[in-house]
Amino acid sequence: IEVIDLGLSEYQEAWDFQTTKFDATVSKKIQIRAGESGITENFLIFCEHPHVFTLGKSGKESNLIIPKSDLSKINATYHHINRGGDITYHGPGQLVVYPVLDLENFFTDIHQYMRLLEEVVIRTVAEYGITASRLPGMTGVWLDPEVPGRSRKICAMGVRTSRWVTLHGLALNVNTDLNYFGYIVPCGISDKAVTSVQQETGKPVDMNEVKIILLKHFLEIFGATEKVHG
Repeated sequence: IEVIDLGLSEYQEAWDFQTTKFDATVSKKIQIRAGESGITENFLIFCEHPHVFTLGKSGKESNLIIPKSDLSKINATYHHINRGGDITYHGPGQLVVYPVLDLENFFTDIHQYMRLLEEVVIRTVAEYGITASRLPGMTGVWLDPEVPGRSRKICAMGVRTSRWVTLHGLALNVNTDLNYFGYIVPCGISDKAVTSVQQETGKPVDMNEVKIILLKHFLEIFGATEKVHG
């Protein structure tokens, strides 16, 4: 897997970048199936975004509570995109990870892919003393998932696949300004809270350290190695 860190990147720029990798991978697969030689590449893209709300193809625009005309007042933008899931927020202090993988290099099971992404995050936050798990019937990573009044999401996920190539990914709240989630109904779920590593530990966390830890667990869980250039 080739690891690419875009740093703080406008949502549209990051979307265009991962789409370019996605399209190239799909095109390569079509060529291989037509008899050409070669192999597909796999990418893991890290970034943070300026304040932005994104709505998945199955989401409800009414889950954006703030009027679009007021988005500029909170320095935020809005995008309706082609991943699964409902509305979510991205912003500084949130680690966004876009795996562009040819799942035929690993396994061909979308359900397994989502569960493994969740496992990567569960193991990552565990290194900060946070016990996270899954909420049956819901995507993402949660704390106290089945405790009434205590359930809170620390990581949202939404993906799209075509020809077993993945697009979009996960958003882990590290040092995120959680106030921005008050402008939406996060993931269309009105009765669950949102949290972050910082909120749970009581102190800011080094983002680069989180990237290193998450990458370690991603490679372990997917049975992959990092592509080294040179």
